[in-house]
Amino acid sequence: MSVTLRQKKNSDNSISLYLDVYKDGKRHKEFLKECKLTKGSSVADRANDKDRLALAKKIAVQRAAELQANDYNMIAEHKSKVDLISYFDSYIASYTKKDIRNVVGVTNAFKEFLKQKGHKNLSVRGLTEVMVRDFAEYLQNKCEGEGAASYFARFKKMLKQAIREKIILVNPAIEVTIKRDESITKDILTLAEIQKLANTETANESIKQAFLFSCFTGLRWVDVTAIKWKHIDRNNRMLSIVQAKTGVRVTMQLHNSAIGLLPEQGKPEEFVYKLPSHTGAAKTLKAWVKRAEIDKHITWHCARHSFATNLITLKSDVTIVSQLLGHNSLKYTLRYTHIADDLKRAAVDSLPELTF
Repeated sequence: MSVTLRQKKNSDNSISLYLDVYKDGKRHKEFLKECKLTKGSSVADRANDKDRLALAKKIAVQRAAELQANDYNMIAEHKSKVDLISYFDSYIASYTKKDIRNVVGVTNAFKEFLKQKGHKNLSVRGLTEVMVRDFAEYLQNKCEGEGAASYFARFKKMLKQAIREKIILVNPAIEVTIKRDESITKDILTLAEIQKLANTETANESIKQAFLFSCFTGLRWVDVTAIKWKHIDRNNRMLSIVQAKTGVRVTMQLHNSAIGLLPEQGKPEEFVYKLPSHTGAAKTLKAWVKRAEIDKHITWHCARHSFATNLITLKSDVTIVSQLLGHNSLKYTLRYTHIADDLKRAAVDSLPELTF
């Protein structure tokens, strides 16, 4: 095994630097694009070339150490000193999946956790199972409903990637779990309250239409923001979309009210709703609910819960509701039957008592 720093002259007189890597009888090149030498004549050019060449030599040494460490199932010394938060931030910078909001959320939560623990920074070798368990407990105290389990799953996902990149050898979170809270703690909007919202003005008409559309379709925020006109057959009142979270295709008949909440028809590849960031939408939603004088903590996901609960309250078949929500298992949908029963009991209990 060997790593040799080599040079390649280009047509513009510049010089590209690359690593000639020989391992297991095979040779390949790894070009160092950030270390290209300009070969300029000015003092500044010569100084920059000198710095780039020095950096390339350091990279060659580190690469050789990394390959040797891999041969012996070890971590290269420079990787073991990597700052964990810096690694998470770089992970986020290249992350392209739609759950990035949760990945950013758990990273921010971990930063706050370290701050409370008195750590300004933490190397990857400093992350222990004890610390991971403390962080899991911190999330459970901080988050409601399924939030802690969802966040912790992303945290473990980042650590698994660190394993793949040989940043760490043993995952300190492998034995730590957060049991998903199957109860629904978010507030539910009744049909009367949804009507009240429809009659109340808001600062952003697109947010109003999209949220009420979610109340009549059960779509998550990530899905309602992704709806394009090609997903909607307006004439036949049909919606067909693949859910981002589960990858399950949901096809449903749209209620007339949902059709009425659609803006002017656009081109097939255009988004139906022009929405701001989730943070911006949440802020507008909060003000809108307050203006409607609804004393509940309503988030966008409450629209999905309200859709399911209202259908079951109206005696819709739980299997059909499960299909409309795109659930992989009926057990998730059955949670809404308990909420519907609670609402019925509350309605009966609200009747005045007779005196005899």
